[in-house]
Amino acid sequence: MTKPTTEPLPVSPSPVDLKSLPKVSLHDHLDGGLRPATIIELAAEAGHTLPSTDPEELRRWFLDSADSGSLVRYLETFDHTIAVMQTHDALVRVAREFVEDLADDGVVYGEVRWAPEQHLTGGLTLDEAVEAVQEGLEAGMDAVDEAGGYIEVGQLVTAMRHADRGAEIAQLAVRHRDNGVVGFDIAGAEDGFLPSLFTEAFTYLAENNFPTTVHAGEAAGLDSIQDALVHGRALRLGHGVRIAEDIHLDVQEEDGHDVGTVSLGDLAQWVRDRQIPLELCPSSNLQTGAIAAFGTTISEHPIDLLHQLGFNVTVNTDNRLMSGVTLTGEFELLAKTFGYDIETILELTLNAVHAAFLPIEAREQLADYIIEFYEDALDGDDQD
Repeated sequence: MTKPTTEPLPVSPSPVDLKSLPKVSLHDHLDGGLRPATIIELAAEAGHTLPSTDPEELRRWFLDSADSGSLVRYLETFDHTIAVMQTHDALVRVAREFVEDLADDGVVYGEVRWAPEQHLTGGLTLDEAVEAVQEGLEAGMDAVDEAGGYIEVGQLVTAMRHADRGAEIAQLAVRHRDNGVVGFDIAGAEDGFLPSLFTEAFTYLAENNFPTTVHAGEAAGLDSIQDALVHGRALRLGHGVRIAEDIHLDVQEEDGHDVGTVSLGDLAQWVRDRQIPLELCPSSNLQTGAIAAFGTTISEHPIDLLHQLGFNVTVNTDNRLMSGVTLTGEFELLAKTFGYDIETILELTLNAVHAAFLPIEAREQLADYIIEFYEDALDGDDQD
């Protein structure tokens, strides 16, 4: 990665316009971020029937389905997006628009995760699918650059947990490490499909010095996180929010007042002390019930507890279409809910920078670039 040379975006007067500030997105699914209008056009070409052919109605259907409380209905949403992503041209378009939409939200570095094995019904091979997505990502990056912006996006090639192609997909990822693939992931049904089922794949990746992030601590609990660290050799935890279940609050009465002390279990202590990044997705975690042990509102999300205790927290969107979110919106939600100021948002952004699957020199350059923007914003805010 070379240091961006574009002129800084203008920063609005206080309150700071968060959309204009550079961000880093580490957990964002390609099949969860399509534009409704694009889905409609691609579905017509593919002969696929949708719940609606009106963009706004379709957008609302995705959001309502994801927020319905029904896992079956939530998963149905991906049936429609994946169905229209089965050809070279469709993958190129979706990937290009994905990058453009991230850039419009102020993202300057992103990692897009997707499972090539789910995009082969149109006759593509695994390698052709990866190449098509890379073509689209590069077209998107070029378009942003031509418009005077800056963004870099890498692929996280993902294997589906319920399938038996882990070793094959791991080899695919390594094969394309010089063609835009920056890491490996496993996704899909977490409960009942521990990373240990993919031991061969993770061993191969480790032998080839290839980074992994593992979905863990979302639909399953501490055992899944433990297994991701041991057998998955995870450098990051995809979601990982249920690590908070290993944090214990002890309340005792002293001088007529309740005094609380926090203690960490061995696993939580390990994750915090080793600063293993957590790819938290606030709105999605609420929708999918990942934080059910803590509550049913965003104010009960343990993200603030984790942040206050020194865990390596990053903020992400997961599926922008289904959850109806942007990264800017997630930061605004946290600011409104927990009172986060611009310094806290910068801290969380820098957590994501240093967790990115980039060479350390590139991470340092990216951090300097982002800090400069935020300092300008803070200087402008102080002068108001």
